[in-house]
Amino acid sequence: MSIFERYVFRSALTAFLAGLGTLTGVVWMAMALRQVDLMATKGQTLIVFLTVTGLIVPSLVMVIAPIALFIAVIFTLNKLNGDSEIVVMSASGMSPQRFMRPFIWLALLVTGLAAFTSLWAMPASFREITVQMTKIRTDMLTRVIREGQFVNLDAGFVFHFRERGANGEMYGLFIQDRREAGRVSTYIAEAGRSIEIDAQNYLVLEKGSIQRQTPDSPDPAIVSFERYAIDLAQFSPDETGAPLRARERTTAELLMRDPSEPMVRANPGRFRQELHERFLSPLYALTFCMIAFAALGQPKTTRQGRGMAVTLAITAAVALRLAGFGTSALIARSEKAVVLAYALPVSVFLFALVFALAPDALRRIRARLHPKRLAGAQA
Repeated sequence: MSIFERYVFRSALTAFLAGLGTLTGVVWMAMALRQVDLMATKGQTLIVFLTVTGLIVPSLVMVIAPIALFIAVIFTLNKLNGDSEIVVMSASGMSPQRFMRPFIWLALLVTGLAAFTSLWAMPASFREITVQMTKIRTDMLTRVIREGQFVNLDAGFVFHFRERGANGEMYGLFIQDRREAGRVSTYIAEAGRSIEIDAQNYLVLEKGSIQRQTPDSPDPAIVSFERYAIDLAQFSPDETGAPLRARERTTAELLMRDPSEPMVRANPGRFRQELHERFLSPLYALTFCMIAFAALGQPKTTRQGRGMAVTLAITAAVALRLAGFGTSALIARSEKAVVLAYALPVSVFLFALVFALAPDALRRIRARLHPKRLAGAQA
């Protein structure tokens, strides 16, 4: 890249990083405030709070990065035009292709960032959130809950223990699970303790019984045990411990999903939608960049207003993203919508590219379609 191209690239990159950091920080702060109960009511440390809330950042970056790029390109082009730099470079013979080059490099860089985030970082973060929430629930059971209290950990799930031992053991345990309609499971044990095996947390009960009441039996079924292990994941919120949902699976797992798997069979459209969204999201970075450049990349004097061009660019970008959300929803309903979902950003990108490289192309097309109207306007 030439000196001028490096200068434009640095200006746009700086504006992009500033916009990405600001927007991500604002949205993250708003979402993090909803998780304050991790510290207030669940007895977690500031580190745990920052870890859990920080794991939502990849999903924010995936959505915000194309928007931040769009804002950065508009800002940079407005700044260059306000300083008459676009006019000077155009007068010196710089072609639109060469002037566009630093913005394309930046768009490719942002596309790579968005692709890395959507294809790997985001599903990995969602899976780690599941692990962290399980650990938080385990800490509540074994550390936070005070002895002698009956605590509703979830709607229909009650936990109680009489006293805690010196090494963290719990004595006199009572657990009742009414979350499944018509089925009541009651666990009573003399002692219990939590253990971790292969990153899975279990509550091991000793010397007790399990009473299960079902609708088809008037008498409860009672099973005595010397030792019984309960997977604590089943008591975590948001279906933690259930089969991984679409957003928590890696891209490779979505590509090679088993149609006979119960969760996939029950939600085939959701898995298809999640897979294609991960490939579609990075495309909007390139398209947004080209929309902004097509609207503001032409040299204009400082007396020529650019407000209308900025408004049209913003309108086009918003309309495109809303249409993208709509086609993404259609993918969940029909596999035929996949072609439409990809055609939308690609076609808009190509249209904006033609307009950016040949701003008179549309005028010539319109002249062929309506030669008399154009001649009258010129007269």
